[in-house]
Amino acid sequence: LAVRFCQRAPVSDRSSVDLEQPASTQHVGGSNPSGQAILGDVMPAVWLASDHHFGHEKTCTVFKRDDGSPLRPFSSAEEMNETMIRLHNERVKPNDKCYFLGDVVIARKSLATLSRLNGDKVLIKGNHDIFKLHDYTAHFRDIRGYHVMSGLILSHVPVHADSIERFGRNVHGHLHHRRVMKDDKIDPSYFNVSVECIDFAPILLEDLKKRIMEQGGGVEMKKSRHEVD
Repeated sequence: LAVRFCQRAPVSDRSSVDLEQPASTQHVGGSNPSGQAILGDVMPAVWLASDHHFGHEKTCTVFKRDDGSPLRPFSSAEEMNETMIRLHNERVKPNDKCYFLGDVVIARKSLATLSRLNGDKVLIKGNHDIFKLHDYTAHFRDIRGYHVMSGLILSHVPVHADSIERFGRNVHGHLHHRRVMKDDKIDPSYFNVSVECIDFAPILLEDLKKRIMEQGGGVEMKKSRHEVD
């Protein structure tokens, strides 16, 4: 697959990585003027992100983009961890669902970081998620190889083009700051949710669909026989 780089927004200081305000909780059946959650009227939001690499020092100090700039705008893995945890918890509520599309940590000792993250968490395993299954089930409700929902197939590595049509669009990670290309343009069949491409914070499913539409790839809302919760 041809790839292209994600555009990284300029960061004037380390604390300014959170470029978007957290999405507000969605209420079903009418507005709630007080802003207080009413039991039974809140629909959990769905969020996605990939390639956190919690605890991976080299993503901050060694790995580079093609222009020579650091892959990630942090001085250390500790700063990166704390920033991504903060951005995650500002957005994801305890009852929200969050899909992690692989490569959550590199070293086993960093697995404990996952317990600090809000949400009903599902892991789509990546190539660096190499530890025993029970190491992950302590932090995730379910562990999967891929997931299908709403005309999207979620995977870690981009799905081969010949296999996408039956599912819709492919939401993936693995490429970090790169995008899948076709004929020198971003391929609208793919969307990369590696944290480098989504400002180091999970992206709301509705916002993801809007961005797919903006890049020229429609999302067909269909119920697939492959789909599970």
